[in-house]
Amino acid sequence: MSAAAPKTYDPTPSRRVAFLGLGTMGAPMAAHLAAAGHTVTVYNRTTAKADAWVADHGGRAAATPQQAAEGADIVFSCVGNDGDLRQVTVGPDGAFHGMAPGALFVDHTTTSAEVARELAVAAQARGLAFIDAPVSGGNLGAINGVLTVMCGGAPEAFARAEPVIRAFARAVTLMGDSGAGQLTKMVNQICIGGLLQGLSEALAFGQKAGLDMAQVIGVISQGAAGSWQLANRGPTMAQDQFDFGFAVDWMRKDFGLVLDEARRLGARLPVTALVDQFYADLQAQGGGRLDTSSLIRRLR
Repeated sequence: MSAAAPKTYDPTPSRRVAFLGLGTMGAPMAAHLAAAGHTVTVYNRTTAKADAWVADHGGRAAATPQQAAEGADIVFSCVGNDGDLRQVTVGPDGAFHGMAPGALFVDHTTTSAEVARELAVAAQARGLAFIDAPVSGGNLGAINGVLTVMCGGAPEAFARAEPVIRAFARAVTLMGDSGAGQLTKMVNQICIGGLLQGLSEALAFGQKAGLDMAQVIGVISQGAAGSWQLANRGPTMAQDQFDFGFAVDWMRKDFGLVLDEARRLGARLPVTALVDQFYADLQAQGGGRLDTSSLIRRLR
């Protein structure tokens, strides 16, 4: 696979921003903000990561989310789950306590729609704005600055956030009110789970039949079976390579959110529920940190 072209940045007025959470996704997203000319303060629960990020990209590290948020026009976050997000926003040292009235909080964590709505209300009570903005594109999308961002919140807040988010995104779309971004991300994960299970069955079948799978993938990717997953994960699935990408553990966390929401909505997700159990099998076999495309291992 050829290297991605260097990211170019649209001219945007420099903002004072904070970024909370420097994991696999957050660190490169924050790096793009710095490269686009924004003044970046970072916070990470493991302080060594924040110090290393500053050494590489400039800016400064803060000891708490509250300190990182002080003086920021926009505070971004990309943490682990609902509990982590509550901790860095409304917890004792949370960012909401340090943000000035009129500031904007943009959350890129994949969470429940419920916590997004809860924090939007809490932000409004403090004179702040909140956007739920989960992303799709994986760690390579973050590194290359080409994520897809699905947003929920007020149009006025989105208009302020969108040009800054574009530092690390290819597409940024307002999907509706608070929680709509998270619901859209759930649709995304439902699609990916079903696609990967179908792809696993197809490739395992082709291998059993003795076909040249590189040739098969090359042919069918040009037709109605073509997809991002087939083009980008098909070759590595055929070669039993999974030490990269979006981990099984993370997908199971996301599926938990999806299935909880489906129960609330009365929506039927039989395939998603089944694939969730297949991922549980992979976890039980020690494959929790493998890429989600490792579903095919159950069929070999």
